[in-house]
Amino acid sequence: MKTRIYYCLSISFLLILFSGCTALNTDLSIPEKEMPASFQNQKNSATIASINWRQYFTDTLLLKLIDTAISNNMDLQIALQRIEMSRSSVKLANGALLPQVSLNVGGGVRKFGLYTMDGAGNATTEITPGQTVPVNLPDIYFGLQSSWEIDVWGKLRSQRKSAVSQYLSSIEGTNFVISTLVADVAIFYNELLASDNELEIIRQTIQKQQEALAVIKLQKDAGRANELAVQQFNAQLLNTQVLEKNVLQQITEIENKINFLLGRYPQPVQRAKNIIFKELPQQISAGFPSQLLVNRPDIREAEFQIEASKFNLKAAKAAFYPNFNITASFGFQAFNPEFLFSSPASIAYSVMGTLVAPIINRNALKARFSTAKANQLTAMYNYQKTVLNAYVEVANQLSNIQNLQQITALKKQQSEVLQQSVTTANELYKYARASYLEVLIAQQNALQSNLELINVTKQQRLSTIIIYKALGGGWR
Repeated sequence: MKTRIYYCLSISFLLILFSGCTALNTDLSIPEKEMPASFQNQKNSATIASINWRQYFTDTLLLKLIDTAISNNMDLQIALQRIEMSRSSVKLANGALLPQVSLNVGGGVRKFGLYTMDGAGNATTEITPGQTVPVNLPDIYFGLQSSWEIDVWGKLRSQRKSAVSQYLSSIEGTNFVISTLVADVAIFYNELLASDNELEIIRQTIQKQQEALAVIKLQKDAGRANELAVQQFNAQLLNTQVLEKNVLQQITEIENKINFLLGRYPQPVQRAKNIIFKELPQQISAGFPSQLLVNRPDIREAEFQIEASKFNLKAAKAAFYPNFNITASFGFQAFNPEFLFSSPASIAYSVMGTLVAPIINRNALKARFSTAKANQLTAMYNYQKTVLNAYVEVANQLSNIQNLQQITALKKQQSEVLQQSVTTANELYKYARASYLEVLIAQQNALQSNLELINVTKQQRLSTIIIYKALGGGWR
């Protein structure tokens, strides 16, 4: 009768335990945003993302800088160490599935009270023929001990799969660091080229303004100009010299940014200054938006994060079920070293299986499950955000490239016209058909137009780098 009662109670307990676990839903989903089938005005499946950065960038000096950055960059070295940590986590998760076996060598002394069951029994018991159990009883052990959690519910396997996904995610994260690093070095390099050309234009302008100032001083001495004209020309020269100093500081800072990415202290950066106006590809092949899912490392990183969160949620659910553990030991045990390896008399072994079910701490398990659930939903939203951001980046740059081509063409025309206006203003001023103010304005407009042309050209070159990274290029 008692056996039946215990049996019924045990069955009821297990039913209550598992009924609470069935309410834990691990099949989560969020509303999906369908990606457009194509980019605007892009109907070709080819994409520049598949081009290795060594072929995409043709400047040998830039390639040398990128190689140095990949070898020495601190952020990349940190990312590589994250891969090593993730790899170690996979090994740790694999080890948790196997029995834990350890060598145990120990010794000690025990003394039981004489007025206890053990003490009284030992006083009349022979441990060896003719010798009773000593009051101070030595205990020496040499053997193996093992423990093994049997993964019935898949908790340990889920943790291993999560570790593998985290490892793959860390690899993609490192690829994204490489892609960003390649793009940043190329961007700063082109900004440096643009600043060099700005400095050259400014210095040419300074030379012309110094010549104009000398002429106006001679005209003043001849009575054809007044002091106000001299002051205006001199002020314009001083303002241009200030621009020169600002650009010099700008060049220093950009060089140091490149040196920082290369993991080295400030030093001059070698570059080819004359390639800033080199022709760029007229057509950028972006492919289809769906190719971003394969080519962009940050999207794949976010995808592996979802996989890891799914397995973490399954492991959190499995924690509600009972744990099955087996412990065993096998070795030699004796009170005297002389008898330690006397087989089979000194052989000692034990085997025990335990079933441990959580009862009191279920609220803590529920909290962990809720956290894992929120982490998975967060990973899903982060994935959609990453995909949306990738599409927007590409769409923006495609539009930017198209508009910059037209702006550059217009700026070239404007620069040519204003350059001619300087010559015209100087000629008219010589024959007193234009004022010195018109000459100053013409020079200032020409300088500003040239600087703007360099800036637009720089933006055009940068757009080809940014679109390359946005499409997922630069890490292969």
